Amino acid sequence: MKIKRQTDKQVIQQALNILSNHLDPSNYARFVAACQLGEGDYLKTKDQLFTPETVDSLYEKIQAFETVKNESQP
Repeated sequence: MKIKRQTDKQVIQQALNILSNHLDPSNYARFVAACQLGEGDYLKTKDQLFTPETVDSLYEKIQAFETVKNESQP
């Protein structure tokens, strides 16, 4: 039986995709900067992560995130 093992780059990309879905955009950017994950082509990565998005759709997501965050605070 042969097990296909993901490369480190694939695991990092998978983790970044998960984080981008669960963190607000500014915290996601701060995390990536703090981890110094600057290897690769930023524009290509940005396009992969945000291709279906528009300014309006990102704005709506940010507003929804902020609303949930504010409602959960005492």
